[in-house]
Amino acid sequence: MAGPMEHEPHGTHQTKKATASGWIGSALEYYDFFIYATAASLIFPQIFFPSGNPTVAIVASLATYGVGYVARPIGAFFLGHWGDTHGRKTVLLVCMFLMGFSTMAVGLLPTYQQVGMLAPALLVLLRLIQGFAVAGEISGASSMILEHAPFGRRGFFASFSLQGVQAGQIFAAAVFLPLAHYLPTEAFNSWGWRIPFLLSVVVIIAGYIIRREVEETPAFAEEGAHGAVPRAPIVQAFAQSWRDMLRVVGMALMNVIPVVTAIFGAAYAVQPGYGIGFHKDIFLWIPVLGNILAVVVIPVVGNLTDMIGRRPPIIVGAIAAGLLSFGYLYSISIANVPLAITMSLLMWGVVYQGYNAVFPSFFPELFPTRTRVTSMAIAQNVGTTITALLPALFASVAPPGSTNVPLTIGAITFAVTLVAAAAAWSARETYRIHLSDLGEPNAVPVDKAVYDRMRTQAASSPDVAGISA
Repeated sequence: MAGPMEHEPHGTHQTKKATASGWIGSALEYYDFFIYATAASLIFPQIFFPSGNPTVAIVASLATYGVGYVARPIGAFFLGHWGDTHGRKTVLLVCMFLMGFSTMAVGLLPTYQQVGMLAPALLVLLRLIQGFAVAGEISGASSMILEHAPFGRRGFFASFSLQGVQAGQIFAAAVFLPLAHYLPTEAFNSWGWRIPFLLSVVVIIAGYIIRREVEETPAFAEEGAHGAVPRAPIVQAFAQSWRDMLRVVGMALMNVIPVVTAIFGAAYAVQPGYGIGFHKDIFLWIPVLGNILAVVVIPVVGNLTDMIGRRPPIIVGAIAAGLLSFGYLYSISIANVPLAITMSLLMWGVVYQGYNAVFPSFFPELFPTRTRVTSMAIAQNVGTTITALLPALFASVAPPGSTNVPLTIGAITFAVTLVAAAAAWSARETYRIHLSDLGEPNAVPVDKAVYDRMRTQAASSPDVAGISA
């Protein structure tokens, strides 16, 4: 049985700084990513695509959203390699600059009416750059926090990287809310939608200031000191961890829940072709309220996984969220705003966090330090890419004028969440395994009584004092 300090990296652990960097960086970067998602649902069909056929415009606009995810596996190969060979800190800075500049450029694009098909072509190109950049964010931030966090508290601290993602979504919708509400439609369609994209200059400045303050993780530093930094982490990842990478791909399919809520759900509720008639600023409150609740729930679930393990919340959350998707879409179909908000709060704000709060610790814990960022980045982004293509599929199998939209889309969603639950069930538990032993299939977990004592001691250490669930 491992002793209390055995198999844990030595060196300076900057838990608070790493957590703050991960939270703020994820919030800023995903603000960029999700203002595009919001605009793709609410405004891009009207200004970047031919307006003669509303179905074609909606499908094309949602497809450009999915294009960003197509670039993510490519970005994962490059940025994962960078994170495992040059360090977690440097890859996060690269991600930040790429995302910030590409998002600002979207705000400067001409419309279809001005330049014709060049407009959607440029939109697709910038979305590809966005997708490439974001591919290394969560795997890099999660690995950095995990490797700085004390044993017994990894789930709690790693969850803050996803709390930052939810906060970024709140910022994205919150910027659109006053613009959509107060600006006349003509002004919003011509220049108002550009403001959130141009504000991304804040990402570039703030991100650099914040992330330059965090030191490289002790685990990565030890790998370098021992000459264990791989020259080809991609090759090692596939050779040694392909089974766990497949499990991560399956679990990452849970991204279908935010896709249904914020992307297809938004188009279904708002676009005139579906005839539901939700006002844009009313529907924007649904993801805002859901994410506000998620910000509260995420660290609670993260802390829970340090007590009971990573697998149970993912399995329960996947099945329950899939079932709730039927009710959410039905509430939109009957144009019941209070019910739609309630179902969103349950599905996205609470139940989905059983997965969302857990994967930032569970995914990197399945892999060894030397290939952690690469393995997680590639596998997670392949899974999310598959689900990101679903909005266009949803709009194709349930186009404007269709009947039984909630049943059709709900059934597909539930089937996908069952796959995610099965993938989690097949994975090994990791929460009581020392950091240096992670990724080893035969690693022996610390005895539960010893683990609980170590977890209590970690909560009172100077580096994490004052932070609790």
